[in-house]
Amino acid sequence: MVRGALLRVPVFPLAGAILFPRSQLPLHIFEPRYREMIRDSLAGDGLIAMVQPRDQAEPPALFEIGCLGRISASDELEDGRFNVVLEGLGRFRIAREAEVDTLYRQIDAEREGFDDEADPEPLAIAQRAELEREAKRYADALGYQVDWEAVGRIDDEMLVNGIAQIAPLDVGSKQALLEAPDIAVRADLLVQFMQFQRMAPGGADGPETLQ
Repeated sequence: MVRGALLRVPVFPLAGAILFPRSQLPLHIFEPRYREMIRDSLAGDGLIAMVQPRDQAEPPALFEIGCLGRISASDELEDGRFNVVLEGLGRFRIAREAEVDTLYRQIDAEREGFDDEADPEPLAIAQRAELEREAKRYADALGYQVDWEAVGRIDDEMLVNGIAQIAPLDVGSKQALLEAPDIAVRADLLVQFMQFQRMAPGGADGPETLQ
């Protein structure tokens, strides 16, 4: 891939599903148009653009920033559905939506302006401790069972991005986490979002939004 050039890629708009560079995202594909997308992608370069929709229109408006993924594993089921795993490559900005004849949408993606290739700086010890502490409170509020000893052995990037992916936050919060310039900023946002949702009326699984 040429970094400075626009990249034509199929787009999978899915609310609440965010992919980060160097992370993985398992997906179950059942809609006919996205089955076609997976087949076409597997026949080509294996690339899929993950983007959150802004609304519930058909077709929905898309957030400007998403993350490019490559299919690292795929399993086609007997009825034509797919289980796939995307490996995050790097974030992008939508330059324009392409006019295509495929059932699924495609975009021209601009990958410049994102520092996603270098390994991130580690979190400060106090910031890591605060993140783990709030994650425990948040998990308890949701009734999640977590192996915290195993969590303590995960590196900072995997921990931050893993929580950001699985936490049941609203679309706007998820998007803010994706767009955060670095892991430290993402960790700070994550702590704030978990605290807000945990303490809001209705608890961690309540309907409150941070948009």
